[in-house]
Amino acid sequence: MPKITHLSQLDLNKTYSYADYLTWQFDETVELIKGKIMLMSPAPNVKHQDISMNLTRSLSVFFKHKKCRVYAAPFDVRLYDRKKSILANKEIHTVVQPDLCVICDTQKLDEQGCNGAPDWIIEILSKGNSKKEMQIKYELYAESGVTEYWLVYPYEQALYQFVLDDNGRYQLKAMHANNGMAIPHLFPELTIDLSEVFESFGDE
Repeated sequence: MPKITHLSQLDLNKTYSYADYLTWQFDETVELIKGKIMLMSPAPNVKHQDISMNLTRSLSVFFKHKKCRVYAAPFDVRLYDRKKSILANKEIHTVVQPDLCVICDTQKLDEQGCNGAPDWIIEILSKGNSKKEMQIKYELYAESGVTEYWLVYPYEQALYQFVLDDNGRYQLKAMHANNGMAIPHLFPELTIDLSEVFESFGDE
């Protein structure tokens, strides 16, 4: 099998596994969604990175002496139907890189990242994110059993908080503005000041 060093060597219509993904040696960052290659947006801009760093700081302090672990992209998360047990790499066809994720079941962690659904995922939208991509991730995270999902809108300075219900569907728990306080459903003792999350904005 030839070594894959350029994205152009791959057939974007073909279905690939995580085992395939691990062999690729090109610079482009991609995700696999049910076996299909999804190109990621260009490198995050300053606003995106400000928010990511501010959230990472808050979460890292809170979880410092707790069993849950916090990871920021790039970090591979392998996903599949929550009703299935842990799968081998060749059986996994979805791998994503959330901006931030919290994992409390440390047995899901290995040298490659997370094998299974994190408890909490935070995605910070970029101008390059399409509605289709947002819908795909929304459905994917629900299907795989991510209990809590936050969508952060940098330019609107807003945050949407979704929580998985007993039927495996997301319910909108809250919508937060830039001067509000966001409290995770899973961690009610954590309060995040959104004025601090959205601070350090400059003109592009």
